[in-house]
Amino acid sequence: MSKLDSKALRLAADTLRCLAMDEVQAANSGHPGVAMGLADVMAALWLGHLKVCGTATDWADRDRFVLSGGHASSLLYATLHLAGFDVSLDDLRNFRQLGARTPGHPERGMTPGVETTTGPLGQGVAAGVGMALAERMLAARFNAEGRTLVDHRTWVTCGDGDLEEGISHEACSLAGALGLGKLILLYDSNGITIEGATDIALADDTKRRFESYGWRVLSCDGHDFEDIEKALRKAEKPSEKPTLVICRTVIGKGSPHKAGTASCHGAPLGADEVRLAKQGLGFDPDQAFVVPEGVRELFAKRAAKMRRQWKKWEREAKAAFAADPALQAAWEAHRDQPVPALDGLLPAWGDKPISTRAASGKVLNAIAPAVPWLVGGSADLAPSNMTYLNGLGDVAKGAFAGRNFHFGIRELGMGGILNGLANHGGLRPYGGTFFVFSDYVRPTLRVAALMGAPVIYVLTHDSFHVGEDGPTHEPIEQLPALRAMPEVCDLRPADATETAVAWQVALARRDGPTCLMLSRQNLPVLDRTALAPAEGLAKGAYVLWQRDPAATPDAILIASGSEVSLALQVAQADARNIRVVSMPSWFLFAKQDRAYRDEVLPPAVTKRVAVEAASPFGWERFVGPEGRVLGMEGWGASGPAGKLAEHFGFTPARLAALLNDCLA
Repeated sequence: MSKLDSKALRLAADTLRCLAMDEVQAANSGHPGVAMGLADVMAALWLGHLKVCGTATDWADRDRFVLSGGHASSLLYATLHLAGFDVSLDDLRNFRQLGARTPGHPERGMTPGVETTTGPLGQGVAAGVGMALAERMLAARFNAEGRTLVDHRTWVTCGDGDLEEGISHEACSLAGALGLGKLILLYDSNGITIEGATDIALADDTKRRFESYGWRVLSCDGHDFEDIEKALRKAEKPSEKPTLVICRTVIGKGSPHKAGTASCHGAPLGADEVRLAKQGLGFDPDQAFVVPEGVRELFAKRAAKMRRQWKKWEREAKAAFAADPALQAAWEAHRDQPVPALDGLLPAWGDKPISTRAASGKVLNAIAPAVPWLVGGSADLAPSNMTYLNGLGDVAKGAFAGRNFHFGIRELGMGGILNGLANHGGLRPYGGTFFVFSDYVRPTLRVAALMGAPVIYVLTHDSFHVGEDGPTHEPIEQLPALRAMPEVCDLRPADATETAVAWQVALARRDGPTCLMLSRQNLPVLDRTALAPAEGLAKGAYVLWQRDPAATPDAILIASGSEVSLALQVAQADARNIRVVSMPSWFLFAKQDRAYRDEVLPPAVTKRVAVEAASPFGWERFVGPEGRVLGMEGWGASGPAGKLAEHFGFTPARLAALLNDCLA
């Protein structure tokens, strides 16, 4: 690197520092320290290595960049502005303000160039693993001799906090096992967290930790451009291992009194300190949001180069598609992910009872050939979750053409990786575990809901009917907890036919995560010749049966999942005009218009009983003050499932008694 190059990079990095300081100071809120400490690495990466184009943010073969430490968002926004993305100086001035495109932590879909929502530490690392995995899988499908449609890297910056969070262990361990050689993790090692020096709580040998995962580990002085450049070039060399670059930095670099201290981590530097910092960096202390012309030119040259590279890829892709129309059709199908007509593909159920987890497995394998972009796996529970796609191959180190993941016993890591797979584009991921372990998934599910990532979860063993494994494995509060999360679609199908419709709904949903809660125990396949069609699931709730549909019901029994057949049994044995409503999804039912909701649950009919093998929390919104709920008021227990049903009162006699009490 020439002296001129170093000077140019220094000016670019210092410009990023000043912009980040100005953003935080203008908002009187934010985290200037990490932004200032990481600015040198950021400038070197974006000006010399990262393959992105600000005018083609949907370029399929762009590098993916993830700022896992999302509290340093001011640095990312400043960089996006300089790199030619649609982020203006006014956007920077409005940092952290209501309605701004520059929120306190990066949010996918709000700011051009933000690949994934970050903030909860460690999740960006896991999402980066998912993006790198998607790249390898799509390369295996679409690249061939003389044709390279997919060939890009995933760059992730992280800090001490990211690596302290357990999700980083789960995700990085799997990345090493899979040999994701195009994943590069830039570790901003500044030795400072909110409470002070990291050594008060951290004694890890990070280098040895990552080497034990099967990673290649490099290091550099994060403020020496020659050293940074050397490390980045090494990181780009082909490898069968992911790469960690330990960048030794000083938090708050450039601040005369706060650099290297925790005081600059999560609070503005203050007007006086900002002035002194700018003076020390050679900037006018009385000016804010200033970009020297030389810095604009430097970034503009890089942007022009990247635009040429994008155009070249476009020409090559167009030529490849012209030579092979089938390739183009497959590429577009992976991009657009159309939901095919599944009617002729679905299995016939007959009248033999079957668990909804088993029905789900049959549906998955029946539709898999028609949805080649659907990929998934389980947290070491595929035989129990029934998520395995038979005959379609496993994803493993050096073998990425398959469609089955083995996430290992890593629910939290799995969730973050699924988010990355979904955000990368080209694949639609699903992941499975026991419903009770959705608590391990929950933080990543929440982020998926925040950013509208269309991840599908297969959550089996959905009630105390797990039986002998006992209360540790029997979900009680998980259903209401999941329903409390905005933009999460809950689907708890009553039988095999509803399960098939649930998969169609899940595949069609593009704007958020969908969860299928499935039974371990066998359930009757409801006779749809005498009952309403299962397609009613798509509206969240529907009238399954009523003795006299033309008359006003005397009472309404509402149920989901395995309790629907119980409600039906009680209603059909009752001489009164009882309506049975199957309510597999509160989320979808809430989205229906008022007329439909009143049609299913007429306001005039106040005698209502809900039954669900979960905490009754929340059911009051549907049963009202005169209603009753048969639910789980405490924990489950260990014993045969049939005995537990009697023990907890999920019997026709108990439900009939509640109905009579309600009607009394």
